[in-house]
Amino acid sequence: MINREWHLLSRPVGWPKPEDFALVETETRAPAEGQVLVRNKYLSVDPYMRGRMSAAKSYVAPFELGKVMQGGAVGEVVESNAEGFAPGDHVLHFGGWREYATIDAKGAVKVDPDLAPLSTYLGVLGMTGLTAYAGLLRTASFKEGDSVFVSGAAGAVGSQVGQIAKLKGASRVIGSAGSDEKVKLLVEEYGFDAAFNYKNGPVGQQLREAAPDGVDVYFDNVGGDHLEAAIGSLNERGRIAICGMISVYNNTEPAPGPKNLGRLIQTRGRIEGFLVGDHYDLQPRFVQEVGAWVASGALKYRETVVEGIENNLEAFLGQLRGDNTGKMIVKL
Repeated sequence: MINREWHLLSRPVGWPKPEDFALVETETRAPAEGQVLVRNKYLSVDPYMRGRMSAAKSYVAPFELGKVMQGGAVGEVVESNAEGFAPGDHVLHFGGWREYATIDAKGAVKVDPDLAPLSTYLGVLGMTGLTAYAGLLRTASFKEGDSVFVSGAAGAVGSQVGQIAKLKGASRVIGSAGSDEKVKLLVEEYGFDAAFNYKNGPVGQQLREAAPDGVDVYFDNVGGDHLEAAIGSLNERGRIAICGMISVYNNTEPAPGPKNLGRLIQTRGRIEGFLVGDHYDLQPRFVQEVGAWVASGALKYRETVVEGIENNLEAFLGQLRGDNTGKMIVKL
């Protein structure tokens, strides 16, 4: 069978350009012992992938030039040479950015399409959901009564952070987003107490107006002026969890740090970065608790779905621009 897959041709400088990539036709490879051949149905694109396009040393190896990229995917096993897997099984794996993937079965996890739509295993019940859960409850040490500020709040992670905080008893949840439509969504559908469009004025001023009594927890997906604003509004013993800094991913020069870090001395505040891979021990609790909320309708989610492998790159660029509401998914 002919397979189409995306290769990285050159390392982007600044914003990725179409000429940095190529959609290549290859032949599918029969699975060797311990492997399965999967026909992908849904692919994930995520901000962290921009870092893997750089050669800079990071927490995960960079994509190799001239070879297929990787990412989260859900698909159906079409051929198996591995015990415990049979054609027709649905699996979550890391062989995305392609139509077919021959992968080691040990890197695949069975998922049940009867329990939840397949796409949710890439979002609300997948890595992005666990990121929200672990970052808020463990890294930021959220406790009942906290006031919480979330940047990138209409995205896959941010929207879940705000809702989990409300379900866990937050006194106030504030979100920032990049359009008035997203702001309305945060308040009217996701239950945020307040939200603002960061394009409508200085973030620090808008945050002070939305949270006049300050914030106890800031969940950072954006960095830059949002981080500085959060430090300025942080209450005593406040906690900041750094999940991502999408505002600086395409910078060609180092981004300046917050000018008010000294305020952390006054507030005895804490900033801590985290990676979801350090918190997979929470997975069973996360699936049980969040799965129940999703099933009952207590926790809502959105997906922005782009059709076709040929549009995988545009979907990736779109979520860097903030075109998505909720999780950005590519459907094959």
